[in-house]
Formats: sequence, C-alpha cells, structure tokens
Amino acid sequence: MTHNSYSHPFSRNDQSMVARWFWTVDRGLLGAALTLMALGVALSFASSPAAIGADESITDPFHYSWRMMVFSTMGLCVMLGASLLSPRGVRRIAVLALICSILVMAALPIIGDTVKGAARWINLGPFSLQPSEFAKPGLIVFAAWMFAEAQKGEGVPGVSIAFALWALTVGLLLIQPDIGQTLLVTTTFMAVFFMAGVPLKWVAALAAVGAGGVVSLYFMFGHMRDRLSRFLSPETTDTHQIDRASEAIRNGGLIGRGIGEGVMKRHVPDLHTDFIYSVGAEEFGLVLSLIMIGLYAFIVIRGMRKAMKLNDSFEQTAAAGLFMLIGLQACINIAVNLNLIPTKGMTLPFISYGGSSMMAMGLTMGFALALTRRRPGAYELGSNVAPRRRLLP
Repeated sequence: MTHNSYSHPFSRNDQSMVARWFWTVDRGLLGAALTLMALGVALSFASSPAAIGADESITDPFHYSWRMMVFSTMGLCVMLGASLLSPRGVRRIAVLALICSILVMAALPIIGDTVKGAARWINLGPFSLQPSEFAKPGLIVFAAWMFAEAQKGEGVPGVSIAFALWALTVGLLLIQPDIGQTLLVTTTFMAVFFMAGVPLKWVAALAAVGAGGVVSLYFMFGHMRDRLSRFLSPETTDTHQIDRASEAIRNGGLIGRGIGEGVMKRHVPDLHTDFIYSVGAEEFGLVLSLIMIGLYAFIVIRGMRKAMKLNDSFEQTAAAGLFMLIGLQACINIAVNLNLIPTKGMTLPFISYGGSSMMAMGLTMGFALALTRRRPGAYELGSNVAPRRRLLP
C-alpha cells in the first residue's frame, strides 16, 4: 500500500509557518483564552438590552452584542497574529506599541474625550481608543528586555532606561487620571524587576517607596479618597452601584436564575464593562463564576510554569510578566465585583465589553503565547545561554 503524497495541513512533517505554529504553541493556554472570549460574547447578549437602558438613539437591543462580536474577532486576530512572532518580533512590536501609546497619551489633554472626569480616550469615528491599554503589554516586554540587557554586563543602562519609561508612562496615566491602571502597571513592572534578579533588600526598599506613593496618591486625588471612603464607610455615602452588583451575585446562587432572567443588571451602571462578572454570576450562578476564575487561574499558573522553564532571561521575565498582568487585572475586577476592594473602573480580560481592552488583551496573550512556544533551545540548557547576573548589588 502506498502512502498518499498529500499531507495534512497540520501534519508534523508540514514545515509551513502555520503548521509550525500549531505544533509549537501551547494549545491549552490558547484554548483557555478562546473560551473566555466566547463567554464574553455570550454574556454580552445577556447584558446588552439592559446596558442600553433609556438611550433612545439605540434601537437594537443587541447593539453592544454585535459590537462585542466585532471586538472579539479583532482581538482574536491580534492574538493569533502576535503568537506567530519570534521573540525578536515580540520586542519590536512591543516597543512600537509602547512608543505609539505614550505619544497618544501625551496628546490626550488636547485631543482626548473627557468621560466621568477622566481624559482617557480618543474618538475614531464609531469607536473610541484607550491608548493606556496598549501601553501595559508594551511596557512589560520592554522592561524585561532592558533588564535582560543589564544582566549581560555590557554597559547598557537597562535598569535606568526601564525605570525612566515606567515613570513616563505612570506620569501620563496620573494626568488622565487613571489610578487603577497606574497601580496595575506599577505592580506588574515591579514583579518583572524582581524576577529579573533583584536582591531582597531592594525589594523591601521598593515596597516601602510604593507604599509611600499610594499614600501620596490618596492625598493628591480627591476621587481616590472618595472611593476609599465609600468602601470603608458604606453607610455614610451612596453605594448603589456596588450594592446592586453584590445583590446580583447573591441572587445567582449555585446555578443562577437562568439565561436572560437576571433582574439586577437593570440597576447596575456599566454592567457590560466593569460589572459583567455580576451579570454572569446572577444568570449562571456560582458554577460560571468558578469556571471563569478557574480559566484565569489556569492561564496564570500554566503560563508562569512554562515561563520559568525558559532559558533566555528576556523571554522568561517578559512571558511571566504578561501572564501576571492578565491575572492581576482579572483579580482586581472580580475583587471589585465582590466588594473586596474599592471600585477601580477596570475591565475583566477577554470578557468585558470594549474594543481597546479586547485588542490589548489579545496582544498581551499573543505575546505570551509567542514567547512560550517550543523552539530549539528554548527549554534546553545550551552552551550559548549566558549566566544570569544580579541587576543590582
């Protein structure tokens, strides 16, 4: 019997770019991200009619759902495209994303739209762009690159350059102002700095400085004081938003009220963005909540384990930082919905409505998938792997 000369497009003998990608990418991580995207689209159909509310300019009750499908498709294309990149390609695209984001963020006071007292978006016809979303993965990858260059001991001031770009990014975020993104970016940046090889005494010093910075932000920004006061003393102020979200989660019980049967979503502002978790919890119950949390935990744990096995210092710290970025943002959003921390105005990765958030999360996950792909020597100790050095004495 002769073998058919026509090979399957994804056979192991196929050397095309797509075939090599299929056999080297972590399909478990990819599947988890795709599942979260699918859940996001499904929950958009549950939340869209209520999210429209009294807006008479929108006649289609599933207006946000159709847009969410477009955003998810765009995010999927970005994620798959980024996952095809080489580590060098990841660096190049990340630097480009960071530079473009910083330039647009610097222009926001002039060209940006102010919504709820914050200038974070620019209008692009029917869509709005939030450049800070793309600055996050760009900064993490760039910082990991600079820290890796500093470890080589060849005179590159990588630590100084990374901290300078971090300070510039944070400064532009505070001008908007966006305290939540500032804390998320700073926490992830410091984690990458620690993973790059910083002595514990420096970690303690940076933690003390960070605590002082948070206290300073409390006195500098009135809206931060107001949110913290509402969280610590809910009986003294209006907490309608978080109260309705908490009630929705409680009413969901174990298996939820059923598809389209949720009632509290009609009283939760921003339910399709910041509080989409409470919508899902009410209609699908604790079961869906645990599934979502489990998917995020799977991405972070599996991703971090793969990242820590990489030989290259840049690839290791960049991939770990990107997975941590996804996990921290998910934790913050869910914690806000559960009334464990003050409200932050932060989206739930892959699930909340929003084009900028979806595409930026696709870029973040795509970078992480690209860096953790199986490549010759990536997970094997080779003679060309330089010994790791401490960044600071």
